Amino acid sequence: MPAATPGTPSLLRAMNDRAALELLLTHGPLSRTRIGHLTGLSKPTASQLLARLEAAGLVVATGTDGGRPGPNAQLYALNARAAHVGGLDVTPEGVVAAVADLSGTVVGCFELPYAEGAEAVAQVTAALDGAVAAAGLHREDLHRLVIATPGAFDPQTGRLRYASHLPGWHSPTLLDELAAALPMPVEYENDVNLAAVAEQRLGAARGHEDFVLLWNEEGLGAALVLGGRLHRGWTGGAGEVGFLPVPGHPLVRQVTRVNSGGYQELAGAQVLPRLAREHGVAVPEVPGAGTGTGPAAPGPQVAAAVALLRRAAAEPEGPHLDFLRSYATVLATGLASMVAVLDPELVVLSGAAISAGGDPLRTLLRDELAELAPSRPRLVAGEVHERPVLRGALESALAATREEVFDTSR
Repeated sequence: MPAATPGTPSLLRAMNDRAALELLLTHGPLSRTRIGHLTGLSKPTASQLLARLEAAGLVVATGTDGGRPGPNAQLYALNARAAHVGGLDVTPEGVVAAVADLSGTVVGCFELPYAEGAEAVAQVTAALDGAVAAAGLHREDLHRLVIATPGAFDPQTGRLRYASHLPGWHSPTLLDELAAALPMPVEYENDVNLAAVAEQRLGAARGHEDFVLLWNEEGLGAALVLGGRLHRGWTGGAGEVGFLPVPGHPLVRQVTRVNSGGYQELAGAQVLPRLAREHGVAVPEVPGAGTGTGPAAPGPQVAAAVALLRRAAAEPEGPHLDFLRSYATVLATGLASMVAVLDPELVVLSGAAISAGGDPLRTLLRDELAELAPSRPRLVAGEVHERPVLRGALESALAATREEVFDTSR
Protein backbone atom coordinates (compact mmCIF):
# COMPACT_ATOMS: atom_id res chain seq x y z
CA MET A 1 0.00 0.00 0.00
CA PRO A 2 1.52 3.41 -0.87
CA ALA A 3 2.33 5.77 1.97
CA ALA A 4 -0.50 8.09 2.91
CA THR A 5 -0.23 11.81 2.16
CA PRO A 6 -0.64 14.06 5.23
CA GLY A 7 -4.23 15.25 5.60
CA THR A 8 -5.72 12.71 3.21
CA PRO A 9 -8.55 10.32 4.09
CA SER A 10 -6.09 7.39 3.97
CA LEU A 11 -3.93 9.03 6.63
CA LEU A 12 -6.95 9.69 8.85
CA ARG A 13 -8.04 6.07 8.45
CA ALA A 14 -4.55 4.90 9.39
CA MET A 15 -4.56 7.13 12.48
CA ASN A 16 -7.98 5.82 13.53
CA ASP A 17 -6.87 2.24 12.91
CA ARG A 18 -3.82 2.70 15.10
CA ALA A 19 -5.86 4.36 17.86
CA ALA A 20 -8.30 1.44 17.88
CA LEU A 21 -5.50 -1.15 17.95
CA GLU A 22 -3.81 0.64 20.84
CA LEU A 23 -7.12 0.65 22.74
CA LEU A 24 -7.58 -3.09 22.18
CA LEU A 25 -4.01 -3.69 23.32
CA THR A 26 -4.58 -1.65 26.49
CA HIS A 27 -8.14 -2.60 27.41
CA GLY A 28 -8.64 -6.02 25.90
CA PRO A 29 -11.84 -6.95 23.99
CA LEU A 30 -14.17 -4.02 23.27
CA SER A 31 -17.50 -3.60 21.52
CA ARG A 32 -17.98 -1.45 18.44
CA THR A 33 -19.91 1.07 20.54
CA ARG A 34 -17.17 1.26 23.15
CA ILE A 35 -14.47 1.72 20.51
CA GLY A 36 -16.53 4.49 18.94
CA HIS A 37 -16.94 6.18 22.31
CA LEU A 38 -13.23 5.98 23.18
CA THR A 39 -12.06 7.20 19.76
CA GLY A 40 -14.84 9.72 19.15
CA LEU A 41 -15.86 7.96 15.92
CA SER A 42 -19.42 7.49 14.77
CA LYS A 43 -20.92 3.99 14.79
CA PRO A 44 -20.75 3.64 10.99
CA THR A 45 -17.10 4.76 10.95
CA ALA A 46 -16.23 2.43 13.83
CA SER A 47 -17.91 -0.43 11.98
CA GLN A 48 -15.92 0.31 8.82
CA LEU A 49 -12.73 0.50 10.88
CA LEU A 50 -13.34 -2.88 12.52
CA ALA A 51 -14.21 -4.51 9.22
CA ARG A 52 -11.01 -3.14 7.73
CA LEU A 53 -8.86 -4.38 10.62
CA GLU A 54 -10.59 -7.75 10.65
CA ALA A 55 -9.92 -8.18 6.93
CA ALA A 56 -6.27 -7.28 7.51
CA GLY A 57 -6.01 -9.99 10.17
CA LEU A 58 -5.28 -7.54 12.99
CA VAL A 59 -8.61 -7.89 14.82
CA VAL A 60 -10.79 -10.91 15.57
CA ALA A 61 -14.35 -11.18 16.78
CA THR A 62 -14.39 -12.84 20.17
CA GLY A 63 -17.57 -13.49 22.16
CA THR A 64 -20.27 -11.06 23.12
CA ASP A 65 -20.85 -8.52 25.84
CA GLY A 66 -23.64 -10.09 27.90
CA GLY A 67 -25.14 -9.14 31.25
CA ARG A 68 -26.88 -5.95 30.16
CA PRO A 69 -30.33 -5.08 28.75
CA GLY A 70 -30.87 -5.46 25.02
CA PRO A 71 -29.07 -7.56 22.43
CA ASN A 72 -25.57 -8.74 23.29
CA ALA A 73 -22.87 -6.69 21.58
CA GLN A 74 -20.13 -8.35 19.56
CA LEU A 75 -16.69 -7.93 21.12
CA TYR A 76 -13.50 -7.44 19.12
CA ALA A 77 -9.94 -8.18 20.24
CA LEU A 78 -6.44 -7.65 18.95
CA ASN A 79 -5.33 -10.70 16.98
CA ALA A 80 -2.34 -11.61 19.12
CA ARG A 81 -1.16 -14.13 16.52
CA ALA A 82 -0.79 -11.45 13.85
CA ALA A 83 2.89 -11.15 14.73
CA HIS A 84 5.48 -12.78 16.99
CA VAL A 85 8.82 -11.55 18.30
CA GLY A 86 11.79 -13.15 19.98
CA GLY A 87 14.15 -12.15 22.77
CA LEU A 88 17.43 -13.67 23.94
CA ASP A 89 19.30 -13.07 27.19
CA VAL A 90 22.94 -14.10 26.75
CA THR A 91 25.11 -14.58 29.85
CA PRO A 92 28.33 -16.48 30.61
CA GLU A 93 26.09 -19.22 32.06
CA GLY A 94 24.03 -19.72 28.91
CA VAL A 95 21.27 -18.36 26.71
CA VAL A 96 17.58 -17.99 27.54
CA ALA A 97 15.23 -17.43 24.61
CA ALA A 98 11.55 -16.50 24.58
CA VAL A 99 8.86 -15.83 21.99
CA ALA A 100 5.93 -13.45 22.57
CA ASP A 101 2.82 -12.75 20.54
CA LEU A 102 1.66 -9.27 19.58
CA SER A 103 -0.12 -8.81 22.93
CA GLY A 104 3.14 -9.42 24.79
CA THR A 105 2.16 -12.85 26.10
CA VAL A 106 5.10 -15.24 26.22
CA VAL A 107 4.14 -18.32 24.20
CA GLY A 108 7.44 -20.21 24.17
CA CYS A 109 10.64 -20.32 26.22
CA PHE A 110 13.86 -22.33 26.11
CA GLU A 111 17.06 -22.28 28.17
CA LEU A 112 20.41 -23.47 26.86
CA PRO A 113 23.23 -23.81 29.42
CA TYR A 114 26.63 -22.56 28.32
CA ALA A 115 28.79 -25.28 26.75
CA GLU A 116 32.56 -24.88 26.78
CA GLY A 117 33.77 -24.07 23.27
CA ALA A 118 30.27 -23.48 21.85
CA GLU A 119 30.09 -20.94 19.03
CA ALA A 120 27.90 -17.91 19.52
CA VAL A 121 25.88 -18.46 16.33
CA ALA A 122 25.20 -22.07 17.30
CA GLN A 123 24.10 -21.02 20.80
CA VAL A 124 21.74 -18.36 19.46
CA THR A 125 20.11 -20.53 16.81
CA ALA A 126 19.72 -23.54 19.11
CA ALA A 127 18.14 -21.48 21.90
CA LEU A 128 15.89 -19.59 19.50
CA ASP A 129 14.78 -22.77 17.75
CA GLY A 130 13.89 -24.28 21.12
CA ALA A 131 11.70 -21.31 22.05
CA VAL A 132 10.12 -21.15 18.60
CA ALA A 133 9.31 -24.87 18.71
CA ALA A 134 7.78 -24.46 22.18
CA ALA A 135 5.52 -21.77 20.69
CA GLY A 136 4.51 -24.05 17.80
CA LEU A 137 6.17 -21.74 15.27
CA HIS A 138 9.15 -21.58 12.93
CA ARG A 139 12.05 -19.14 12.78
CA GLU A 140 10.49 -17.45 9.75
CA ASP A 141 7.38 -16.62 11.80
CA LEU A 142 9.27 -14.09 13.94
CA HIS A 143 9.04 -10.46 12.87
CA ARG A 144 11.99 -9.30 14.96
CA LEU A 145 14.59 -10.55 17.43
CA VAL A 146 16.37 -8.58 20.16
CA ILE A 147 19.51 -10.09 21.70
CA ALA A 148 20.69 -8.92 25.13
CA THR A 149 24.35 -9.24 26.08
CA PRO A 150 26.65 -7.81 28.73
CA GLY A 151 28.63 -4.90 27.34
CA ALA A 152 27.74 -3.48 23.92
CA PHE A 153 28.58 -3.90 20.27
CA ASP A 154 30.67 -0.94 19.15
CA PRO A 155 28.73 0.84 16.37
CA GLN A 156 32.02 1.76 14.68
CA THR A 157 33.66 -1.69 14.61
CA GLY A 158 30.83 -4.14 15.26
CA ARG A 159 32.84 -5.85 18.00
CA LEU A 160 31.55 -6.58 21.47
CA ARG A 161 33.15 -4.36 24.10
CA TYR A 162 33.08 -4.25 27.92
CA ALA A 163 32.33 -8.01 28.14
CA SER A 164 35.55 -10.01 27.95
CA HIS A 165 33.89 -12.61 30.22
CA LEU A 166 31.50 -13.70 27.45
CA PRO A 167 33.27 -16.55 25.63
CA GLY A 168 32.90 -16.84 21.88
CA TRP A 169 31.29 -13.44 21.32
CA HIS A 170 34.26 -11.32 20.24
CA SER A 171 34.74 -12.21 16.59
CA PRO A 172 34.76 -9.15 14.30
CA THR A 173 32.51 -11.07 11.88
CA LEU A 174 29.97 -12.25 14.48
CA LEU A 175 27.20 -9.81 13.56
CA ASP A 176 27.50 -10.71 9.88
CA GLU A 177 27.39 -14.42 10.75
CA LEU A 178 24.27 -13.96 12.87
CA ALA A 179 22.60 -11.91 10.14
CA ALA A 180 23.27 -14.71 7.65
CA ALA A 181 21.86 -17.36 10.02
CA LEU A 182 18.69 -15.53 11.08
CA PRO A 183 15.83 -14.67 8.69
CA MET A 184 14.36 -11.79 10.71
CA PRO A 185 15.68 -8.29 11.61
CA VAL A 186 17.97 -8.58 14.64
CA GLU A 187 18.88 -5.89 17.15
CA TYR A 188 21.50 -6.06 19.90
CA GLU A 189 21.27 -4.24 23.21
CA ASN A 190 23.06 -4.12 26.53
CA ASP A 191 21.39 -6.31 29.15
CA VAL A 192 21.03 -3.59 31.81
CA ASN A 193 19.60 -1.19 29.23
CA LEU A 194 16.90 -3.78 28.51
CA ALA A 195 16.12 -4.15 32.21
CA ALA A 196 15.47 -0.39 32.12
CA VAL A 197 13.21 -0.82 29.06
CA ALA A 198 11.18 -3.38 31.01
CA GLU A 199 10.83 -1.01 33.96
CA GLN A 200 9.94 1.92 31.70
CA ARG A 201 7.21 0.02 29.87
CA LEU A 202 5.88 -2.27 32.58
CA GLY A 203 7.36 -1.39 35.97
CA ALA A 204 8.59 1.25 38.37
CA ALA A 205 9.68 3.81 35.72
CA ARG A 206 6.38 4.06 33.84
CA GLY A 207 5.65 7.71 33.11
CA HIS A 208 9.20 8.87 33.86
CA GLU A 209 11.38 10.54 31.22
CA ASP A 210 14.64 10.77 33.19
CA PHE A 211 15.84 7.95 35.38
CA VAL A 212 18.81 5.76 36.23
CA LEU A 213 18.55 2.03 36.77
CA LEU A 214 21.28 0.66 39.04
CA TRP A 215 21.83 -3.06 38.54
CA ASN A 216 23.89 -5.46 40.63
CA GLU A 217 23.95 -9.11 39.70
CA GLU A 218 26.72 -10.88 37.77
CA GLY A 219 28.13 -7.38 37.21
CA LEU A 220 27.50 -3.89 38.52
CA GLY A 221 26.08 -1.55 35.89
CA ALA A 222 23.58 1.17 35.15
CA ALA A 223 21.16 2.21 32.43
CA LEU A 224 20.57 5.89 31.68
CA VAL A 225 17.24 7.08 30.29
CA LEU A 226 17.26 10.77 29.36
CA GLY A 227 14.31 12.51 27.78
CA GLY A 228 12.53 9.16 27.53
CA ARG A 229 15.32 7.55 25.49
CA LEU A 230 18.18 5.23 26.37
CA HIS A 231 21.52 7.00 26.36
CA ARG A 232 24.06 4.55 24.94
CA GLY A 233 27.14 6.72 24.43
CA TRP A 234 29.60 6.91 21.53
CA THR A 235 30.72 3.27 21.71
CA GLY A 236 27.63 1.87 23.46
CA GLY A 237 29.40 1.97 26.82
CA ALA A 238 27.25 4.50 28.69
CA GLY A 239 26.26 2.98 32.02
CA GLU A 240 29.29 0.68 32.35
CA VAL A 241 29.74 2.08 35.85
CA GLY A 242 31.48 -1.03 37.18
CA PHE A 243 34.62 0.54 35.68
CA LEU A 244 34.04 3.81 37.58
CA PRO A 245 37.00 4.84 39.80
CA VAL A 246 35.64 5.42 43.30
CA PRO A 247 36.95 6.29 46.75
CA GLY A 248 37.36 3.23 48.94
CA HIS A 249 39.16 1.03 46.44
CA PRO A 250 42.54 1.37 44.73
CA LEU A 251 42.58 2.36 41.07
CA VAL A 252 42.15 -0.59 38.74
CA ARG A 253 44.50 -0.31 35.76
CA GLN A 254 43.83 -1.82 32.32
CA VAL A 255 40.16 -2.27 33.21
CA THR A 256 39.15 -3.74 29.86
CA ARG A 257 41.72 -6.51 30.26
CA VAL A 258 40.65 -7.48 33.78
CA ASN A 259 36.97 -6.74 33.00
CA SER A 260 36.52 -4.96 36.31
CA GLY A 261 36.94 -1.55 37.88
CA GLY A 262 36.82 0.37 41.12
CA TYR A 263 33.06 0.43 41.65
CA GLN A 264 32.73 -3.27 40.78
CA GLU A 265 35.50 -4.15 43.23
CA LEU A 266 33.99 -1.93 45.92
CA ALA A 267 30.29 -2.85 45.67
CA GLY A 268 29.82 -5.80 43.28
CA ALA A 269 27.95 -8.89 44.44
CA GLN A 270 31.21 -10.76 44.91
CA VAL A 271 32.30 -8.53 47.84
CA LEU A 272 29.25 -9.20 50.01
CA PRO A 273 30.64 -12.33 51.75
CA ARG A 274 33.69 -10.31 52.81
CA LEU A 275 31.53 -7.41 54.05
CA ALA A 276 29.39 -9.86 56.02
CA ARG A 277 32.38 -11.45 57.71
CA GLU A 278 33.76 -8.04 58.66
CA HIS A 279 30.59 -7.46 60.67
CA GLY A 280 30.41 -10.91 62.23
CA VAL A 281 27.67 -12.23 59.96
CA ALA A 282 28.00 -15.92 59.12
CA VAL A 283 28.21 -16.59 55.39
CA PRO A 284 25.97 -19.45 54.22
CA GLU A 285 27.56 -22.25 52.22
CA VAL A 286 26.60 -21.95 48.55
CA PRO A 287 28.11 -24.66 46.30
CA GLY A 288 30.75 -23.21 43.99
CA ALA A 289 30.66 -19.71 45.46
CA GLY A 290 34.04 -18.01 45.52
CA THR A 291 35.31 -15.66 48.18
CA GLY A 292 37.52 -13.41 46.05
CA THR A 293 36.71 -10.11 44.40
CA GLY A 294 37.25 -11.11 40.76
CA PRO A 295 34.62 -11.78 38.13
CA ALA A 296 34.90 -15.60 38.23
CA ALA A 297 31.90 -17.85 38.94
CA PRO A 298 29.29 -15.06 38.91
CA GLY A 299 26.31 -17.40 39.29
CA PRO A 300 27.29 -18.88 42.67
CA GLN A 301 28.56 -15.50 43.86
CA VAL A 302 25.20 -13.93 43.20
CA ALA A 303 23.47 -16.81 45.01
CA ALA A 304 25.68 -16.24 48.06
CA ALA A 305 24.97 -12.48 47.97
CA VAL A 306 21.23 -13.02 47.69
CA ALA A 307 21.22 -15.46 50.62
CA LEU A 308 23.11 -12.98 52.80
CA LEU A 309 20.91 -10.03 51.89
CA ARG A 310 17.64 -11.87 52.39
CA ARG A 311 18.65 -13.04 55.83
CA ALA A 312 19.89 -9.59 56.84
CA ALA A 313 16.76 -7.88 55.49
CA ALA A 314 14.55 -10.30 57.43
CA GLU A 315 16.29 -9.35 60.72
CA PRO A 316 17.80 -5.87 60.18
CA GLU A 317 19.41 -5.36 63.57
CA GLY A 318 22.77 -5.88 65.25
CA PRO A 319 25.44 -7.32 62.90
CA HIS A 320 22.88 -7.70 60.12
CA LEU A 321 22.09 -4.00 60.26
CA ASP A 322 25.79 -3.11 60.28
CA PHE A 323 26.32 -5.32 57.23
CA LEU A 324 23.42 -3.70 55.34
CA ARG A 325 24.64 -0.22 56.29
CA SER A 326 28.14 -1.03 55.03
CA TYR A 327 26.73 -2.31 51.74
CA ALA A 328 24.51 0.78 51.40
CA THR A 329 27.59 2.98 51.87
CA VAL A 330 29.60 1.35 49.09
CA LEU A 331 26.60 1.36 46.74
CA ALA A 332 25.97 5.05 47.49
CA THR A 333 29.63 5.89 46.81
CA GLY A 334 29.28 5.20 43.11
CA LEU A 335 25.63 6.17 42.82
CA ALA A 336 26.42 9.65 44.18
CA SER A 337 28.72 10.29 41.20
CA MET A 338 25.95 9.36 38.78
CA VAL A 339 23.44 11.55 40.58
CA ALA A 340 25.84 14.51 40.61
CA VAL A 341 26.36 14.27 36.83
CA LEU A 342 22.86 13.31 35.66
CA ASP A 343 20.49 14.73 38.32
CA PRO A 344 17.85 12.06 37.58
CA GLU A 345 14.27 12.25 38.76
CA LEU A 346 14.24 8.58 39.74
CA VAL A 347 16.68 5.78 40.55
CA VAL A 348 15.37 2.23 40.03
CA LEU A 349 17.22 -0.38 42.10
CA SER A 350 17.35 -3.71 40.32
CA GLY A 351 19.30 -6.94 39.99
CA ALA A 352 19.26 -9.80 42.48
CA ALA A 353 22.14 -8.46 44.58
CA ILE A 354 20.19 -5.28 45.35
CA SER A 355 16.58 -6.47 45.27
CA ALA A 356 17.22 -9.10 47.93
CA GLY A 357 18.01 -6.33 50.44
CA GLY A 358 14.42 -5.12 50.26
CA ASP A 359 13.13 -2.07 52.10
CA PRO A 360 15.86 -2.08 54.81
CA LEU A 361 18.67 -1.76 52.27
CA ARG A 362 16.76 0.81 50.21
CA THR A 363 16.14 2.98 53.29
CA LEU A 364 19.81 2.87 54.29
CA LEU A 365 20.89 3.62 50.73
CA ARG A 366 18.54 6.60 50.59
CA ASP A 367 20.04 7.97 53.81
CA GLU A 368 23.60 7.49 52.57
CA LEU A 369 22.87 9.09 49.21
CA ALA A 370 21.33 12.12 50.94
CA GLU A 371 24.70 12.64 52.64
CA LEU A 372 26.82 12.20 49.50
CA ALA A 373 24.84 13.65 46.57
CA PRO A 374 23.72 17.24 45.93
CA SER A 375 20.22 16.25 44.79
CA ARG A 376 17.81 13.65 46.12
CA PRO A 377 16.20 11.50 43.46
CA ARG A 378 13.47 9.11 44.48
CA LEU A 379 14.79 5.59 45.04
CA VAL A 380 12.39 2.79 44.12
CA ALA A 381 12.59 -0.97 43.82
CA GLY A 382 12.35 -2.51 40.38
CA GLU A 383 8.95 -4.09 39.76
CA VAL A 384 9.79 -6.48 36.92
CA HIS A 385 11.03 -9.53 38.82
CA GLU A 386 10.70 -12.36 36.29
CA ARG A 387 13.76 -12.23 34.01
CA PRO A 388 13.75 -8.42 33.55
CA VAL A 389 16.47 -8.46 30.87
CA LEU A 390 14.59 -11.00 28.76
CA ARG A 391 11.33 -9.12 29.31
CA GLY A 392 13.01 -5.93 28.17
CA ALA A 393 14.28 -7.66 25.02
CA LEU A 394 10.74 -8.76 24.19
CA GLU A 395 9.31 -5.30 24.94
CA SER A 396 11.91 -3.67 22.70
CA ALA A 397 11.08 -6.08 19.87
CA LEU A 398 7.34 -5.58 20.42
CA ALA A 399 7.58 -1.79 20.30
CA ALA A 400 9.21 -1.85 16.85
CA THR A 401 6.94 -4.61 15.56
CA ARG A 402 3.74 -2.91 16.69
CA GLU A 403 4.94 0.29 15.03
CA GLU A 404 5.14 -1.61 11.76
CA VAL A 405 2.05 -3.79 12.12
CA PHE A 406 -0.22 -1.04 13.42
CA ASP A 407 0.71 1.29 10.55
CA THR A 408 -2.06 0.36 8.11
CA SER A 409 -1.05 3.16 5.72
CA ARG A 410 1.84 1.00 4.46
